[in-house]
Amino acid sequence: MFEYMLAPMEDYTDPAFRRLCFNHGADLTFTEIAKVDGLARRNKATWTKLDWRDNTPTEVQVLPGQDSKLEQFMKIFKPQEGFKGFNLNLGCPAPDVVINGRGCAMVKRVTKTNRLINIIRKYNYPVSIKMKLGATPFEKEVKVYMNLLNGANPDYFIVHARVGTQTYNDKPDYSVFEECVSRGKKIIANGDINSIEKVEALKKVGVSGVMIGRASVKNPAIFDLLKGKPTPSIEELKKEYLSLAEKYVSKDRNKKNVLMRLGQSFSPNALGQDA
Repeated sequence: MFEYMLAPMEDYTDPAFRRLCFNHGADLTFTEIAKVDGLARRNKATWTKLDWRDNTPTEVQVLPGQDSKLEQFMKIFKPQEGFKGFNLNLGCPAPDVVINGRGCAMVKRVTKTNRLINIIRKYNYPVSIKMKLGATPFEKEVKVYMNLLNGANPDYFIVHARVGTQTYNDKPDYSVFEECVSRGKKIIANGDINSIEKVEALKKVGVSGVMIGRASVKNPAIFDLLKGKPTPSIEELKKEYLSLAEKYVSKDRNKKNVLMRLGQSFSPNALGQDA
């Protein structure tokens, strides 16, 4: 089955927004990114990223740190209804993350990535990887991402077709997906996916699904739209979101962000670098 996924977006993809997108065609959603170090320390603010309020299918996205911290977190984690597994963020381009060998700098760290996968699997949880094509254009040129695709074995890969130094002003390179798929791994395509034409082209390449970020904030019903199903008006979506936000006690920051961009255009880099 071809899957449609909602991308993890900080200060957007809380339980209310995840449910809204699930109600309108998203097959799988993801939490806001949570740092493993904070989870291991039981940091209250970090643990709120793992908040569930219903059975919406959701993966927990974590920013990997030390192996021991992931192990520590795994020991105290208790899955809730709707939990579908963990997602390792190997795409964050924030300088303070990359300089410590995390985020998109992890794309070339195959051995460490496999250690993290094995720690999660030891607890019998599914695990996926969200990755960029490397930290820099040079890393893309020498195809470090293919080393990861060949050498790591998560349940599937989400490939964002940009490198860490690129912004959303830079066009994603969909030409990489054919080679990615050729390795026999399950590949989900990510990067500026906002039309039926793009989805159909990616289906022909052989990807197993698409992940949508920024376009879902403008129209949370884009998943139904891409599936060829009827969609509600923006005003109806706003009303539904507000009802969910009240029910699930969304943070004011999240509500402001969603309502400010729902149905509106926005600057290319408005949502950060990992949508």
